[in-house]
Amino acid sequence: MKRRIIVGVSGASGIPVAIEVLRQLKENPNVETHLIYSNAAEITLHEESKLSLEEFKSMADVVYDNKNIGAAPASGSFRTDGMIIVPCSMKTVAGVVSGYSDNLLLRAADVTLKERRKLVMAVRECPFSTIHLRNMHELSSMGAYIMPLVLSFYQKPDGLKDCIQHMAGKILDPFEIEGEHFKRWRGLTNESY
Repeated sequence: MKRRIIVGVSGASGIPVAIEVLRQLKENPNVETHLIYSNAAEITLHEESKLSLEEFKSMADVVYDNKNIGAAPASGSFRTDGMIIVPCSMKTVAGVVSGYSDNLLLRAADVTLKERRKLVMAVRECPFSTIHLRNMHELSSMGAYIMPLVLSFYQKPDGLKDCIQHMAGKILDPFEIEGEHFKRWRGLTNESY
């Protein structure tokens, strides 16, 4: 049986990372992706990508209407390995931390937490306010992985594509899925210092 992973996409900046996560999961024959995206995500898709909405939706195995609060991911009896929200806006963070499940994306995240499944939140804001930090701290204490979309350079990226692939690899790591071109830290050598 394939592993089911819900991918939620909210309206924060970072759609290229969402696209890369979906692309890598689509190429994994052992994973079935279930996509939920917000209206704001659709707007951001047009601003940050050349993909049409239909092309974006075709990257997932199953796509849900965010208004359908009765869809399968709204129930804990719908088994999944967990959920990734990428990018994850601070509005989404606030909705999840408060249990304000007025759409399917928020309800699926709420279910993921209550069922003690993996919830990876690839948060995007800069700088973080005290409210943002407090909300993320609360979610972390509930078991969510808080994964800010920040760059790293130890893998010596050649450009933005390398950085995006590395971030996608970090997001997939809690699911024990090895990201494509994901370079792990190997430690310093004697020549490094």
